[in-house]
Amino acid sequence: MVDDSTLILPSLGADRDISAAALIELRGVGMTYPGPPPVQALRPVDLRVEAAEYVAIVGPSGSGKSTLLHLLGLLDIPTAGTYLLDGHDTSELKESARTRLRAEKIGFIFQAFHLMAHRTATENVAMSLVYQGVSRRRRKAVARSKLELVGLAHRLDALPTTLSGGERQRVAIARALAAEPSLLLCDEPTGNLDSATAEQVLTLIDSLHDQGLTVMMITHDENVAARAERIVTIRDGSLAEDGLTSK
Repeated sequence: MVDDSTLILPSLGADRDISAAALIELRGVGMTYPGPPPVQALRPVDLRVEAAEYVAIVGPSGSGKSTLLHLLGLLDIPTAGTYLLDGHDTSELKESARTRLRAEKIGFIFQAFHLMAHRTATENVAMSLVYQGVSRRRRKAVARSKLELVGLAHRLDALPTTLSGGERQRVAIARALAAEPSLLLCDEPTGNLDSATAEQVLTLIDSLHDQGLTVMMITHDENVAARAERIVTIRDGSLAEDGLTSK
């Protein structure tokens, strides 16, 4: 189990103004893939997420979760509506600016860990900063600090092939945190883990949120979703607000 006492994120906490404009605002955002025939994967939806919230998006396979994830992560451009990320109208940005905004604002955690097998844990985390102009020395220092943060100080030089599933996911979390993002976007992060290891990873994500990080959890698991403050259901490409949880 990760020691919660190590999960200290001063740069994500008190100096963040959570009274500012919403971190995420979708206004009539929809996605239709060209045909023939055209496929409406996401019907025009509205969604507002404030800074430091923890929101779960819940839905079955084929409901539009992946489409929504790609739109929220600036990996795709919606075919309808407007997406504001931290006040930036992303529909008006050139691809280079979208890429930079994604790198600066969003940390991704996926079900598959997406680690480079022949790179150490430190190197995997450090590589996420290569395209941000961070010096090699600084990249290594940041990588080591984030790995220590997630309880992997003893595995800094380990290759992914020597790590357990939970350890690999913690490396992925450290990588997601390297650029000090505003948003942690999680896509079924415990899908490849046993229940005990999944609990460790979810506890770590809970702790990061408690320190002020905005978390959006894409999941089909209602037990995972229940850890969030709000639950939004997606079905057949439409969103419905379930409201606040008891958290």
